[in-house]
Amino acid sequence: MNFLDEIRWRGLAHQVTDDPGLEAHLASGTRRAYAGFDPTADSLTIGNLVPIMLLVHFARAGHEPVVVMGGGTGLIGDPSGKEVERQLLTPERVEQNVDRQRAIFESVFKGAGLEPPTIVNNQDWLGPLGFIEVLRDVGKHFSVNMMIQKESVRARLHEREHGISYTEFSYMILQAYDFAHLFAEHGVTIQMGGSDQWGNIVAGADLIRRMETREAASESAPGEPVGSDPLAFGLTAPLVTRSDGGKFGKTETGAVWLTPERTSPYAFYQFWLNAADQDVPRYLRLFTLLTQQEIEELERRHAENPGAREAHRTLALEATALVHGREQAEQAKGAARALFSGEVAGLSEGTLEEVFAGVPSSECAKSDLQGPGADLVELLAEIGLAQSKRQAREFLSAGSVSVNGRRVGLDARLTSADLLHGSMIALRRGKKTWRLTRWR
Repeated sequence: MNFLDEIRWRGLAHQVTDDPGLEAHLASGTRRAYAGFDPTADSLTIGNLVPIMLLVHFARAGHEPVVVMGGGTGLIGDPSGKEVERQLLTPERVEQNVDRQRAIFESVFKGAGLEPPTIVNNQDWLGPLGFIEVLRDVGKHFSVNMMIQKESVRARLHEREHGISYTEFSYMILQAYDFAHLFAEHGVTIQMGGSDQWGNIVAGADLIRRMETREAASESAPGEPVGSDPLAFGLTAPLVTRSDGGKFGKTETGAVWLTPERTSPYAFYQFWLNAADQDVPRYLRLFTLLTQQEIEELERRHAENPGAREAHRTLALEATALVHGREQAEQAKGAARALFSGEVAGLSEGTLEEVFAGVPSSECAKSDLQGPGADLVELLAEIGLAQSKRQAREFLSAGSVSVNGRRVGLDARLTSADLLHGSMIALRRGKKTWRLTRWR
């Protein structure tokens, strides 16, 4: 497939340093491109999935993707998009974060049916650099006039309270040097990233041009012309936003992460399942590997019958399978179906915990289940499924209360036979209001 055509129809292409030049460059052989990732945490969020998808499509087009872990630049911190100075992480913490993030790229590429990408750590070449060496051989090619025009720098220069340190101001030089090093040592000719990285990417391509031109000039005869054709290229993806103006990847409980320790496969599935109708077609293009024909057919059926939520379920399944594997995605799908139907009694203990992770829970005394059992009228009022005992009786009389998916009436009581996995009972009022009771 044609890489640029593929990312264009998917909405993954935003800025290109030289569109016709890059098109010809990609058509003339197998190329290498990289994207860098900041190890500020031991995981990445779904916002980082955008540049990962660029690398995935690059590999599917027959080219060679390279992941750069920022073990060196992470010690400094990218000021892009930040209003205040980052808190510096210890070298040990950065190294730990780098190690834990590696599994994400291997997992996503496996989910895409691809071999793992080449993964390198820029600490390997930035760490040995000397200060004088950087100032003389790299800093010489940077104009301070140009650097202070960068949006993130310019905004901080006018902020008297915080400003910007020389450390963060120099970040652009380090990222540009990454590109130059990868170009010279690994044959990487393309850098990709989010739109907030455009200034850094352009600086890297320009550094390569300046360094290569200087070297060529030193080797050419006096008066001999030195080539000016682009040697390296940059490409960015757009910032993903929600149709309602909210920040993409943020939920009431916080960021959505790409590792199961931070965000479970079930919670990940639910994030996509709960996407707004207007966002689903765009997310299908960005975060799944479905074909254009498959997505357009889903969009057609979605427009005809949005209540069926077929597009939502497909998005949730495919995005989860890509990041966590098909088996985990199918389990999340089954758990979501069980929660919707109310039939939760058959779920494993681990899945049950995941399903009810965001549901209010109450601690209860297991001894209350002995003898005649616990009075549901009192319990519903106590745990907040009813505002009073009178209202609890009304709910039970109307048949709107279920225990572990089984509808119960006014005379029902809870006993130890109702316990799931020996410690939990799930109560539901109506179709959506759940409470998990834990019996100790």
